[in-house]
Amino acid sequence: MKTTFKHLLAVTALVSAGMASAEIIFYENQDFQGRSVSATLPIDNFRTTGFNDRATSAIVLNDRWEACDDAYFGGRCVVLRPGRYASLTAMGMNDRISSVRAIHKEARIDDSRYAPLPVQPVYDNRRRRGEKLFNANVQSVRAVVGPPEKRCWMEREDVPATQGKLNPTGALIGGLLGGVLGHQVGSGGGRDLATVGGAVAGAAVGAHVGRDNTPATTREVERCSTNTSQAKPEFWDVGYTFRGQEHQVQMTSPPGKTIRVNAKGEPRA
Repeated sequence: MKTTFKHLLAVTALVSAGMASAEIIFYENQDFQGRSVSATLPIDNFRTTGFNDRATSAIVLNDRWEACDDAYFGGRCVVLRPGRYASLTAMGMNDRISSVRAIHKEARIDDSRYAPLPVQPVYDNRRRRGEKLFNANVQSVRAVVGPPEKRCWMEREDVPATQGKLNPTGALIGGLLGGVLGHQVGSGGGRDLATVGGAVAGAAVGAHVGRDNTPATTREVERCSTNTSQAKPEFWDVGYTFRGQEHQVQMTSPPGKTIRVNAKGEPRA
């Protein structure tokens, strides 16, 4: 019995250690800017942290996390995989997250629950306790630019007046009626001229009967322009050397002449 109890304690300790290694960091603004809050344990209500419905970007380390738009893991939830999410807008969770919890490594998740894959991979580049750091020389920097920026706006434009098609049936009827009325005016040759004039006038009036005329007006239209020159880099591919070996890393901001690394050449923040 004691052996079984000790075994359960050991299993519990391993599970707790595995969950504690997971971490998620939320930022108030896009591109990991502004105020931030991190979690290694479940947060069932973000109101306790003063960060409710404020998360706009996130960094997920080591394991998956489930983020929900209601407290106590209710409402709509999405699963975030390890990586850098410069914006939560694409998954419909921008300024909506109210609770979050880590998902165990062994848990099976339906594909429909996952958020879109993060554009930027990530690993934990924080300095470990007692770890010695060195400066490595940067050899190359390449900015990877995102899609062109599209700007749209609404503006009012004039719509000219339009005239519908003439009504041939109305013209025929109007011509006949005009001819009859004209024939009753005058006598002799004058009567013939009056008949012709009445027919012409009646046809002109009849042709416009039922004609769909639209007066001049204005309307709201959307205008858009694409500006490739203002597209922002999504990340920087950085090449550096350390102790004769070449390394490559992706960074969210441009580096200086050197970057900090540990004894293995791994980048450190």
